[in-house]
Amino acid sequence: MDTRASIPVTLPRPNPTISYWQDPPDAQIADYLSSPTVPEIADIVIIGSGITGAGIAWNLLNGDDENSKEQRNREGEKKREKIVMLEARQACSGATGRNGGHTKAASYRTFLANSSISHATAVKIARLEYATIKAVHAFAATHDIDCDSWTGDTVDVIYDKGQWEASLKGIEALQAAFKGEHDEETVGRYHVWSAEEAREKWFVDGKDVVGAVSYEAGSLSAYKFVVGVLKLCLKMGLELYTNTAATKLERGADGLWRVETSRGVVKARRVVLATNGYTAFLHAGFQGSIVPLRGQITAHRPGLKMPSSGLPGTYSFIYGNGYEYMIPRPQGSKYAGDIVIGGGLVKADEEGLHEFGETDDTGLNPTISKYLTGTTPRYFGSAWGNDNAEGRVRKEWTGVMGYSSDGFPFVGRVPGEENEGLWVCASFQGHGMVLCWLCGRAAVEMIRGKEEKLDWFPDVFRVSEERMGKRFEGRLNTKVGEVDGSL
Repeated sequence: MDTRASIPVTLPRPNPTISYWQDPPDAQIADYLSSPTVPEIADIVIIGSGITGAGIAWNLLNGDDENSKEQRNREGEKKREKIVMLEARQACSGATGRNGGHTKAASYRTFLANSSISHATAVKIARLEYATIKAVHAFAATHDIDCDSWTGDTVDVIYDKGQWEASLKGIEALQAAFKGEHDEETVGRYHVWSAEEAREKWFVDGKDVVGAVSYEAGSLSAYKFVVGVLKLCLKMGLELYTNTAATKLERGADGLWRVETSRGVVKARRVVLATNGYTAFLHAGFQGSIVPLRGQITAHRPGLKMPSSGLPGTYSFIYGNGYEYMIPRPQGSKYAGDIVIGGGLVKADEEGLHEFGETDDTGLNPTISKYLTGTTPRYFGSAWGNDNAEGRVRKEWTGVMGYSSDGFPFVGRVPGEENEGLWVCASFQGHGMVLCWLCGRAAVEMIRGKEEKLDWFPDVFRVSEERMGKRFEGRLNTKVGEVDGSL
């Protein structure tokens, strides 16, 4: 693993596989340029246009949440900060625009591991994950962002007795921590299903199923969500430069950061790296501490026996050393009923070792392709039926995520006097849809010096020299833990 973690991180590759969500790309935003060249000076430069970068831009631009109103009232007609966003490829072409569309926390599967740090840490992380789900879907509704937002129950179908026992222990510990009517109906609500009940309720093939667990989650097109946020930000003054790679970052004697791009040089007192798995390309201090991991996803046309009204929720399928995640496309969306399923990492050679350190999302791993193609009839059995006449797989693509040695994101100012004004919000462990939005909000509170408003934020997510110095050694959150059941 050390060899893979040591591979120099590159810029995002040109001509990546086209994800299901980006076909077609948004006509207004995909290749947006605020001007032919970047400005000479800005107050803040955000590098990255995924959900993290978009969320940071929104909060910096004083959106209509409580903090923003406070800022506007205080500053009155004061001139807005000049905020520039840079994106190496098309807008939202990184992990956010290439994910599985799942807003799912599965907090019970990491609660025991997080409790080994402290009980308070585990509680804060679980609350943050649940709150992020609610905040993302609420934002889409409030701002009329058409992103196929769906909320309901998800189910984890478990095929391994050890994982089943670990799951029950995790649920018990989490529910003991979240007492009270509100918590018991929200972050602490879990329902346990027997194998037979799972087969009947969730249409899965009962063979080898040990049991199942359901709880609140959601799905959406993260690409369309971010496109919607970026459009709001542009109206508020954001300058967006797509297909404009940041190629070098250095701090000058004047205290300003000099960002070299393919469209000129922009200077700023503050720079925010919302670059996830690509972060080490711009800051060598993250080489080996944020490691890229290429993931793979397929979109399947539904089998002919799948319920015409759609499946009852979203899914994960958990076995001895790995898992897959799956969302059915909701009614009313494009290709309603399609099944988006990703994972299969441990089915590749050496349990996916060679996908670590990989930033090439222009191609596919054929072993994972073959495995993912066969997942739907395997998991649904006779309930799947014959394949659609046009073929089972509608689309297949890859994307690059970012992983840390301890399984937590990096949020905050990069340590060291030489890094004054440099901030990072990255490394979301393939779990970004339940972390990025509120981590971005926290990053802005830090930038604004409002630490008193961050009592809800887990300290283990903050950047430190100690964390940056730890090299990536294992596959935390990529396969199922053998002891605590963590994903």
